Amino acid sequence: MEHRHRPSVGLTAMRKRCGEGDGTRIEWLEHDILCIIFSFLDVFDLVRCTAVCKSWNAVIKKSELLQVLYFKLRRDSGESSSSGQRKSFELGLQEVAMNHHSLCLQRGRLDIHQWKAHSVGVDQCRMKMGLLLTGVGDKIMRLWSLGSYKCEEEYCVPDTAPVVDFDFDESKIVGLLGTRVGIWRRNGKRSIFPLREGTFSKGLCLRYIDPEAVIGCEDGTARVFDMYSRTCSRIIKMHSGPVTCLALSDDQLIVSGSSLGSISISSLSSDPRVATLRSTDSAGARTLCFNPSSHLVFAGTTVGYVYCWDIRTMKSLWGRRISSNVVYSLNHLQSDNSTLVVGGIDGVLRVLNQNTGKVLSRCVIDDERPISSSGNMHSFVEKKKGIRLSDEAELDQIPRACRPPITCLANVEIQHVTERIFKPRGASTTLVGSTSVATSPIPETTGASSSWVMSNE
Repeated sequence: MEHRHRPSVGLTAMRKRCGEGDGTRIEWLEHDILCIIFSFLDVFDLVRCTAVCKSWNAVIKKSELLQVLYFKLRRDSGESSSSGQRKSFELGLQEVAMNHHSLCLQRGRLDIHQWKAHSVGVDQCRMKMGLLLTGVGDKIMRLWSLGSYKCEEEYCVPDTAPVVDFDFDESKIVGLLGTRVGIWRRNGKRSIFPLREGTFSKGLCLRYIDPEAVIGCEDGTARVFDMYSRTCSRIIKMHSGPVTCLALSDDQLIVSGSSLGSISISSLSSDPRVATLRSTDSAGARTLCFNPSSHLVFAGTTVGYVYCWDIRTMKSLWGRRISSNVVYSLNHLQSDNSTLVVGGIDGVLRVLNQNTGKVLSRCVIDDERPISSSGNMHSFVEKKKGIRLSDEAELDQIPRACRPPITCLANVEIQHVTERIFKPRGASTTLVGSTSVATSPIPETTGASSSWVMSNE
């Protein structure tokens, strides 16, 4: 008879008290003990603890430890705490987190997590709800978990037309297929409309805010499609040349850029008038983003310039050439009014000051052997170092393997990471809205695309 060792009753009881066996029961710790432990943490670690479980969140909220730490930070910085000048606690804490995150983007140590995402180059990526959607290089769109690097779902693209651009929400993916629109439901169903190709001018870019998708077309129009009725509800003439990039705001503003260099703004509301931020220029507009919290519009061009306008005054604030080559993408943290992340064909990720256009930091990959690597059936992830370039560094002296072209940037909630995320350690997961992500092809000899996470640690 085989003898099997059985733990003693005392040991079993101890394990249960410590949370073993039936899962960790961290809520068993008493309120006073938790408060003592939490009092040793800084504001960012304390915020992380609020996301661990409901009981910890309740303890921290009831004890008002966050408020105490926040107002201590204000006193230490010399800011007045008089009742007439006191900001709301939530807004003030968000501002602290944004400032901390901005400093980390500029100065923090950089670690890169890189893995192969597609068999060919990735041209587009979108990030929402802890998920990343990548594709446009091949006939597959992939939806990745930002925490595990696992490919959660794949969506096949029809052979008749490639995907030009896409976006997604919790229930569906909306894709631009030349002169048609595709909807991939998360339950597996797919539909394409209009039924016939060529019913509108070829689309070059797409932006989607439920229930409407806006498509920028070769004929200079922006066409607005209702995703539920599957009809074109509005056609707005934005430019005399092709619309190459779009940005939307929650209050129904459309900002568009043209291959002829003009930047225009219109509305999805009842007033279809078009205003011009910039007239035709020899440098075509390649990418746009809009910051609703500061009312600033940013544009990157085919010759390496980045421009900024304030839509409240319709005036240009600054323009700066940051590269001798095309700027593919630019983006910013959701609530950040200080930093702008820019990527392009030269493979250098730049952090700019939103208000002045000054380049605050330049980052590339260290091409030395990976620090570590890990893999599973879904992906093989390498961890590498990131390098911040000095002001005197010459890009031509940096190997191309250290700076593959950055083809797109996206934003994501900070507790998640993937494709090429620049994520500061120490930035709060619940206070900072997002972090930047970029995708780029691996050096041309491989013909593959890579995804890499860069974190400030």
